[in-house]
Amino acid sequence: MERLYAGWSEQVRWWDAAFGVIVGLTAVALAMEGMRGAQLAIAFGALGAIVVAYLVWGAKAARLRDQRRAIAYLVVLILGTGVAVAQGNVAQFLLFIAFAQVWMLLESIRQGVIGCIVLGVVVTVAVASGYDFDPAVVREVAPQMAATLVFAIGLGLWFHLAMRRAEEHARLLVELQAAQAELATTNHEAGVLAERERLAREIHDTLAQGFTSVVMQAQAATAALDVGDDGAVRERLHVVEETARDNLAEARALVAAFAPVALQDASLPQALGRLGSRFAEETGLSVTVDADRVGALSPTVEVVLLRAAQEAFANVRRHARARSVVVRLGQAEGEVTLTVSDDGRGIGADVVDGFGLAGMRERVRSAGGTLAVRSGDGGGTTLCARVPVDGQVDGRLRPGAETDAAGTHDGTRGVAG
Repeated sequence: MERLYAGWSEQVRWWDAAFGVIVGLTAVALAMEGMRGAQLAIAFGALGAIVVAYLVWGAKAARLRDQRRAIAYLVVLILGTGVAVAQGNVAQFLLFIAFAQVWMLLESIRQGVIGCIVLGVVVTVAVASGYDFDPAVVREVAPQMAATLVFAIGLGLWFHLAMRRAEEHARLLVELQAAQAELATTNHEAGVLAERERLAREIHDTLAQGFTSVVMQAQAATAALDVGDDGAVRERLHVVEETARDNLAEARALVAAFAPVALQDASLPQALGRLGSRFAEETGLSVTVDADRVGALSPTVEVVLLRAAQEAFANVRRHARARSVVVRLGQAEGEVTLTVSDDGRGIGADVVDGFGLAGMRERVRSAGGTLAVRSGDGGGTTLCARVPVDGQVDGRLRPGAETDAAGTHDGTRGVAG
């Protein structure tokens, strides 16, 4: 609304100019009409009263939208116009500005219509009074003034409707801008939250697991040092160094939003093979990786499955008490399946998803896949992640994915701990 009326003060200056021109032309016309004496003095007196009223009330009312000043001025304007017209018909020039100012200064349509009617009646009476209310003159003037009045009211109504629409558009624009600002804030907050969750999952799947490995290797090195086994100490320190280097590379990749380090120069089967070898070296467990029966995969699918394997290995380390782990990667019917099985103590019914498994489920689900965790046929725990070959990243699930994921949401221990 402020923008809508920002140029109002400038527009009022043009109204001031129009008022001055109309009053000046009326004064000239009255002087040229040939009137003399008291008649001309009364007409000029009426014009003077109108000018003074405009300077005192009218101009301020137009700028301040003050209805009391507006009504006071319009009373003088209507009466002064009637007096001037009664002295000479040429004073009807004032109607050009009078009808316009009625609509400009009064706020409501009802007030505008009443003002126009009063002005029309006063002028009609003034004209008739100049001819001693001759019935023939009244019959001639009344239809003319009625036509003028209809035109003035119609123009005023159009003006009011146009302003109402402009005000409504301005109000809607303000509401739209407020809604856009609120939506932008909501989207920003959602984006920040999503990015925090993504970083939390990435850190849990990479850096946290690497630091856990460093701690365990340092403890093993300390134990070897206590018994004087220098060879074991050097071997553990070598693993610590390699793990720390990998963690540093992962940290840089996270900051730069690169693909996981393990996938930057290798395929998913090769990355799984390296992951298994490193895990066997760190833990001393027997690790078998069978991941050669897949074709080319999208980067999205590779990242999801690599992170799932990393989390599975981390849970085996923390909870399973296993002696061996088997990793299988296969592809069939448009899906890629990753299975990680161990021969540890298995899952318990009283165990619920931890942060790692919950993050893994969400990551697999965001790619349109499902994640199942169950007890193995011969004991231990089996984790199975299925992802479409063209894995999605926009959060939409393929039909049935939500049901599949919910149906396999077991309490977990072992691989899914």
